[in-house]
Amino acid sequence: MPSPQAVTSGPELHSPKESVEPQTPERGARRASSGDAWPGLGTFRRAFSRTSQRASGRTSEEELGLLRRSSRFLLRSLRRAPDDSPAADPCQDTAAPGHSPEVPSSVMDGVSQQWPTGTGPEEPETEAGKSVADLITERQLLEAFKQLQRLEARLVAEKASHTFEQNPTGFARRAMDVCLHYDGLAAEIAAIVHETLGPDGVDAATLAELAQVVRAEEQAHPVSPADGDFLCTPRRWRQHWEDAVRRSAQRRVQQAGAGEAPRAAEGASGLAQLLAGLGGLIRGDLRKVQLEVQPAYAAAGFPAWEAYLRAYHSAVAQRLQELARDARGCEQLYTLLDWAANVYGSPNFLGAPDLTLSTEPLPALLAPEVWARLESDYTSFLETKIVSCFDSILQIEQSRWAAAKAPDVLQGRYHTPLSIDVHMLVAEHVKAAGAISAELEATTLRICARALGLFVPRFEKAFLESEAVNEPHLGANINACEELRTCLLARFPGTFMELEKPLVAATCIFQKRLLQGLQCDVQPLFRTLCTKVWLTQDTLQPLMDKVVAFTRHLEHVAPPLGQETLQEVHRYVVREYLAQALRPCERFQGDERMAGSQKMSLDAQAISNTFQGLTGPRAGHPDTAPAGPPSEPAPPAARPGPAEGCSQGRRLGDLWAPCAL
Repeated sequence: MPSPQAVTSGPELHSPKESVEPQTPERGARRASSGDAWPGLGTFRRAFSRTSQRASGRTSEEELGLLRRSSRFLLRSLRRAPDDSPAADPCQDTAAPGHSPEVPSSVMDGVSQQWPTGTGPEEPETEAGKSVADLITERQLLEAFKQLQRLEARLVAEKASHTFEQNPTGFARRAMDVCLHYDGLAAEIAAIVHETLGPDGVDAATLAELAQVVRAEEQAHPVSPADGDFLCTPRRWRQHWEDAVRRSAQRRVQQAGAGEAPRAAEGASGLAQLLAGLGGLIRGDLRKVQLEVQPAYAAAGFPAWEAYLRAYHSAVAQRLQELARDARGCEQLYTLLDWAANVYGSPNFLGAPDLTLSTEPLPALLAPEVWARLESDYTSFLETKIVSCFDSILQIEQSRWAAAKAPDVLQGRYHTPLSIDVHMLVAEHVKAAGAISAELEATTLRICARALGLFVPRFEKAFLESEAVNEPHLGANINACEELRTCLLARFPGTFMELEKPLVAATCIFQKRLLQGLQCDVQPLFRTLCTKVWLTQDTLQPLMDKVVAFTRHLEHVAPPLGQETLQEVHRYVVREYLAQALRPCERFQGDERMAGSQKMSLDAQAISNTFQGLTGPRAGHPDTAPAGPPSEPAPPAARPGPAEGCSQGRRLGDLWAPCAL
């Protein structure tokens, strides 16, 4: 603790046994002009303001107000003392500092120049020979208060005995002396509070004595006197102490990161550093209050922890509102909301299990309207940010298409990062919003669903217009749409229901494009069927080879969609074969008709066996194994004899019956 500095002593109080001699104007003028003239109110102000400002080095407006109000009350008493009328209650004026005009200097000079002739003011001394001002300077607060209390009681008794009936100005001077010393003592209390959390701190004995002085003042002046005597009016030092605690907390919170206000260009990093420093300051100060300051005040029954907690909470709320006005961008707004909700509001904020920052008796850190405005601004920026993120995802996919790189195969399926990117984007923002409030989480979900609903058609159009439209990429995109549909709907069933339509529509378009690619490859091969060349050559085998090669891609498509596409391929092959048989390019007669009938029967059996082999294990056919890789297509059946041709031709429709036309 810094050593007390010597200050100018206040005016000495008159002894009650001294005779008060009337003073003529001539002698008063000579005394005022001589070198021994007692200093006026300005000297008192300078003396006590220096006493109370050792820590800060500059005079506080609140403490100067105490001195101004004391002089004002005494002048009122001076005007009312001759008829012994009640003086004004100073507590009513102290409740609103700074609202009353200061007493003119001419009146002050008049009061200061009316000391009795031949006697200078005598500074009251204790048994140890120290004046009240010296006791205050040395922070012997309790001893100084006891001395002032004795002087106050003596002055009240003299007033009651009408000692000052003939000299009201003498009473005013002595009363002013007592009041100014009381104000000096109050200013010293504020200085101690200011130094308590400073780098040097204040020892526990001084804090305990401060609490004892406040309690002693409350016991000495429990209520305002009925006659309105300002000397015995409660000084309200407890309120003065709480105000000093509040000012100290505000000063320290404002100094945390002073001059380091984050700029918009710095994003969230500057604001995060400022809030981290603020949190560290609050954490350190409140730990010190809980572990060192509170025990010192506890002996006198002072609720220091509650007072400091309320003061810091109010100071932090004010600081956050200032930062909220300057916050720009999604990152800064979220950093501010997250710090208020999850860092400051955390039960582990003080970093120790036995120290908790209870929020039950405290008001909201940010007013509801301020919080709502921050969330609204955040969601506005968030909507733009999420749309930008989807644009980046599309650009990444387009770069992969342009590189002509085949999609990876993961767990037997064509894979594209699209679904993972979308899932991470949605989950990240929803989780971050949920950490702040349920309302913000719901709003973020709606924003993500709306942005994804607009993204899917854009993605579909961009892919179909690219040069990467082939079976692997189509299969990968089908899988991605199916993953998004099933996973997002399962995780967020209420919000993403509206996404089912665009995702199903995109899947159907990709499946249709798959079939169109196969049709372009095999359509020319159907034209060789039911011709005379067909009777002597196996023209169906090249067609089925292309179908089998195509179905190999379907093995890497999600099972429901792969099976649906395979069924569509089966329908297409049967439909085109029948169309060619019903409208042959060449007509058969005699033996050619019989050979054609047999050939059609063989083709029907070959088509049926091929598709059964392709769909058996994947569709769970009872005649196939329940597990294992897809079986190879069944080899074509042995050609029947001529007698069997007609019967097999009659069964042609039955063999193709599983494929609905």
